[in-house]
Amino acid sequence: MLVPFLKSEVGLVTLEVLVSTMHQSDLEIVNRMNIRTDAIIINQCDRNDYFQYEDEAKKIRMYSFDEKGVGLSRNSALMRATADICLMADDDVVYDDGYENVVLDAFKNNPRADMMMFNVPTLNKDRKDDLNIQSHARVNFTNFMRYGTYCIAFRRESVIRANIYFSLLFGGGAKYACGEDTIFIADCLKKGLKIYSNPARIGTVKQEESTWFKGYNEKYFFDRGVLHKNLFKRLSALINVQFAIRKYNLYKSDMDFWGAIRHMNRGSREWEI
Repeated sequence: MLVPFLKSEVGLVTLEVLVSTMHQSDLEIVNRMNIRTDAIIINQCDRNDYFQYEDEAKKIRMYSFDEKGVGLSRNSALMRATADICLMADDDVVYDDGYENVVLDAFKNNPRADMMMFNVPTLNKDRKDDLNIQSHARVNFTNFMRYGTYCIAFRRESVIRANIYFSLLFGGGAKYACGEDTIFIADCLKKGLKIYSNPARIGTVKQEESTWFKGYNEKYFFDRGVLHKNLFKRLSALINVQFAIRKYNLYKSDMDFWGAIRHMNRGSREWEI
């Protein structure tokens, strides 16, 4: 059960999990993800409806929408969130018992933090890009691209006041297949939000399949080029080369080095139009 810490003389700090998912018919996802706190579940499917469940420990709100796009899903949750601290989630995350206290204590111990990145290791041993946060550190423009949405917790008021939302052009179900999380973090940094990494583990993520990743193919690199142009503007060509070098061992069986750069540069040029 949630054990919130004191916010002030008049209230307690609260935590809410914001889940993006698809094709759910009931609230079994709550048990599957081991959600022990309040949560908003955005269920993209073939209907429009609303269901709420509440007990002594938590309130679950599920909104079902006949639409698609992960950026749209995350914005729908963010717009409806009411808690002090929001924890972003994909539907293949399984939270550890006590995750709520880990997150709340981290913000209590670092009152300057607007956002934190926690360890959520993957269970897919074939993933070679799994993130392992090893220390408390400041997240900045040199390292922000390492983090996925399912690592993120933030003070809702900080994000709302800065008027930051997820891009509708990037991510699963959108025109460009990935990057809504990266752009979100970059926008937070641009607006001056203070972001920190935290080595505490709060759960695991399965990552058995992806709604957008179909291999290191032409579209993958094209979309990366678009993302790099969006984020880095004039430096995008340099970032394309750096990315091609850094990720070479991951994609070398699917795409040659110069092909990766060529497709990324083509994507970067499209963003200029």
